[in-house]
Amino acid sequence: MTFPFPDVSASSLTELFSLDGRVAVVTGAARGLGFAIAQRLAEAGARTAVADLSLEDAERAASSIGASHGAEVLGVQMDVSDESSVVAAADRVAAELGGVDIWVNNAGVFPSAPATEMSLEAWEQVFAVNSRGVFLGARTAATRMAGTGGVVVNVVSTAGFAAPAPGLAAYVGSKHAARGITKALALELAPAGIRVLGVAPTYVPTEGNIAMMRAAAEQTATEQVESPPMEVMSQSLIGRLGTPDDIARVVLFAASDMAMIMTGSTLLADAGETIK
Repeated sequence: MTFPFPDVSASSLTELFSLDGRVAVVTGAARGLGFAIAQRLAEAGARTAVADLSLEDAERAASSIGASHGAEVLGVQMDVSDESSVVAAADRVAAELGGVDIWVNNAGVFPSAPATEMSLEAWEQVFAVNSRGVFLGARTAATRMAGTGGVVVNVVSTAGFAAPAPGLAAYVGSKHAARGITKALALELAPAGIRVLGVAPTYVPTEGNIAMMRAAAEQTATEQVESPPMEVMSQSLIGRLGTPDDIARVVLFAASDMAMIMTGSTLLADAGETIK
């Protein structure tokens, strides 16, 4: 069996990092981590689709990224948990941007609730977005990459390696599932020239993460603060919190030819959190 992954050893660093001529889709990209990822992929030359549940937010983000980098950026509506929505968005991207070469499954939800109090509906919603959404995105992308190859990057989490705190059973379970899906799809899609990688970020202060921490603080009747609590900050061995762009650069590496030999693994972008 021939596996169509070229040897890029003769390429320059500029060529290896360049995404010129490629089309990238980033889910949950209207803000936060997804927005930072879409910015870096566009800067590297990819024609980029900003996918989000809100079309208005997606188009606003796409306009901002396009203006910043002089790139072709498209905003599309997508509910990652709904098969027809994912397929329709991918069809629009392929028609307007010319195909799909890179797909980043970034969209995720992370409600915090004690397991004994969490409703089944809430549990299933977490898995619908964080696990089913990863599968639907990867499957949809793979059908459009067949014959030409491509890269799927799944934004996992350090919660895909360990349980960081009580109240996150659904989130931790869904992220372990996403990490497993990454391995299984890498094995299955390699003959089609498709690499599948995970990136597992530690906590970074995005709109969603800050809102989650405030909600958790309210539930435990602790004082609300404008910044994350010290116990989260102290987990970093680099002496500071990560930023969305710290993670976006790892995703760019995974999506680029710099990582041509890599598939099936999940890269820890965790500032040393998981070595303890």
